[in-house]
Amino acid sequence: MKRFENKVVIITGGAQGIGKSASTKFSSEGATVIIWDVNDQKGNQLVEELTAKGSIAKYFKIDVTSLESVQAAAKSVIDLFGKIDVLINNAGITRDSSLMKMTAEQWKEVIDVNLTGVFNCTKTVAAFMIDAKKGKIINTSSIVGLYGNFGQTNYVATKSGLIGMTKVWARELGRKGINVNAVAPGFIATEMVDTIPETFFNGIKERTPLGKLGSPEDIANAYLFLASDEAAFINGAVLSVDGGLVQ
Repeated sequence: MKRFENKVVIITGGAQGIGKSASTKFSSEGATVIIWDVNDQKGNQLVEELTAKGSIAKYFKIDVTSLESVQAAAKSVIDLFGKIDVLINNAGITRDSSLMKMTAEQWKEVIDVNLTGVFNCTKTVAAFMIDAKKGKIINTSSIVGLYGNFGQTNYVATKSGLIGMTKVWARELGRKGINVNAVAPGFIATEMVDTIPETFFNGIKERTPLGKLGSPEDIANAYLFLASDEAAFINGAVLSVDGGLVQ
């Protein structure tokens, strides 16, 4: 029996980047994968790929900034499958700029998706997990949420905030049978970093003991572990997956 057989796993931002790797990884372990994303083309294409391999997968177009949108999608999942075992709050965006150049719109957009979106998804899904007296919630923070990063006031604020929210929810929901943890990825080779100069990443590699960037699969494996029975006594933790990067 596969590790996640008969488990229903929601992955926000699950159609691309780290989320796509996570969707594929959980699917290979027998999970019913629910992809919440805004990209119809990539979401539907991934579902086709997963179902072609015999897996159960569904795509929902979701605006995580809208509580009503999230609630409707969660109800659809419950109607279809009767439960939600795992929520991975993976969706996130960047709108980088230095403090003095950052616009109010850049600030708000990142806060809305990366912070309020996680609040909306967790508040909604946790209600069903509380009824079931079990569940796993994983929030995607970042190494920059721990150490900061030039030009990312908005992004760092959200990723630091997620660490605090994880600690609070671990206390509030742990007594109800729900584990809440966070993963803090380092610099990962995804589409999100394609526009960043290569010289920047050469410097990152030099400061990383493992001498390379991480892969989306590295983060997906961390999600898989924290969502598994092997992590049953891990709660309120922040798992850094960064190759030992020295800041």
